[in-house]
Amino acid sequence: MGRLTVETCPLEGLKVVTPAVAEDDRGYFMETYQYEDFRNAGIPTVFLQDNQSSSKKGVLRGLHFQKRFPQAKLVRVIRGEVFDVAVDLREGSPTFGRWHGVFLSARNRRQLYIPERFAHGFLVLSEEAEFCYKCSELYHPDDEGGIFYQDPEIGIEWPFSEGMVPVLSEKDRKWGGLSAYLAQNGI
Repeated sequence: MGRLTVETCPLEGLKVVTPAVAEDDRGYFMETYQYEDFRNAGIPTVFLQDNQSSSKKGVLRGLHFQKRFPQAKLVRVIRGEVFDVAVDLREGSPTFGRWHGVFLSARNRRQLYIPERFAHGFLVLSEEAEFCYKCSELYHPDDEGGIFYQDPEIGIEWPFSEGMVPVLSEKDRKWGGLSAYLAQNGI
């Protein structure tokens, strides 16, 4: 098949990827990743690990990153809908500390390519969502970092429905903000 559309985002390197879809009365087929197509589109990343999660409505996962072993990610939703967010943590970047969000769903089939040194998180908007992502580096549990999802310094505009209280993991409740990240890393 070998066709995809790539949209650039306000944060350098962050890209929305929409694969070509062949549909007929039987259903559909699409290539979600093909190295040559991605390389030709300016995304030459080699991925080493695939992950998948299932979450219920209101679950907010993130904002996560790895410190010494940064991961580029290619993320997509295969069931349901999420609001996916990337935050630029690249030292010296003109968009350091800024965020960008994209709605990803099984219906729109969009993917988000997130370069290394970005924090990443998502909020589940549908009753349930299955989320898949490729990583350019293996996961190292002792290397994970995070930033609190509601840090006012970053100011992410999460699309919470009225009365929604996000469901967070214990570790996601405890992350500090961007200023704490800067202090811990001497930036």
